[in-house]
Amino acid sequence: MRHGFSGGGAKAIAGIAALAAFLFSTNAWAELWQPRNWQLGFQEAATPIMRQLTLFHDFLLILCTVVTLFVMGLLVYVALRFNENANPKPSTTSHHTLLEIAWTVVPILILVVIAVPSFRLLFAQYDFPKADVTVKAIGNQWYWTYEYPDNGNMTFDAVIVEDEDLKPGQPRLLATDNDIVVPVNKNIHVLITATDVLHNWTVPAFGVKVDAVPGRVIRTWFRAEKTGTFYGQCSELCGGRHAFMPIAVRVVSDQEYAKWLVKAKMEFASAPPADDGKSLQSPSPRLAQLEK
Repeated sequence: MRHGFSGGGAKAIAGIAALAAFLFSTNAWAELWQPRNWQLGFQEAATPIMRQLTLFHDFLLILCTVVTLFVMGLLVYVALRFNENANPKPSTTSHHTLLEIAWTVVPILILVVIAVPSFRLLFAQYDFPKADVTVKAIGNQWYWTYEYPDNGNMTFDAVIVEDEDLKPGQPRLLATDNDIVVPVNKNIHVLITATDVLHNWTVPAFGVKVDAVPGRVIRTWFRAEKTGTFYGQCSELCGGRHAFMPIAVRVVSDQEYAKWLVKAKMEFASAPPADDGKSLQSPSPRLAQLEK
């Protein structure tokens, strides 16, 4: 009698062990908040809104698959059952009341089933809770300027980190020289605008994707339930360096956020902006270097 695992069983256990090691490694969890090679589906949800978006997407995918298979099955059945060879004398029937009612009512019911969770999700997205932290994101060609209006005149630019300047752990085309820092499990309101052309502030793990429109401020919100650094990119064609306009949001504990805020106020506090409206138009010194 043979004891132990067969070759197939041993390989399966080894595969499960490797998967567990990958999932529980630090690098694996860090990569959840950014695009991955051969990725299928969304990034891991980090907010309640993104979790609802993922569930709604999965529900629609299943529903669309069922409808597609049903329609395909009908087409195959009709092609086989009612072709010239199988049915040489076609029926002259032109109406079927019950069938006509069914193919009218069933699609309506399907749309209602889709509409209910869709409206719930829309309500959740635009039902703004009281803000714990407010951040203003200003799109420029081709970097972001951030302000913390609840903390005086604290403003800074976030410019892409070029390949030669990347530090270990920083992802290419996604890392910025200054990250937005927010506390975990707090309601963050983001006021989004632009100074020149259309941009788009997008962070997939948060379920946030909002246009930045010159002369208009659009509000969105998120509540990150996990700590880490979350990445996004400008998702609106905005010129030659559109692909080099990343977004990095670092979610930390309340204690870490308080420490960062003290340091940031000293580093990023500035004099009140002039009234000529040019303060947001001047590029950061680092961007000027990159454009040379």
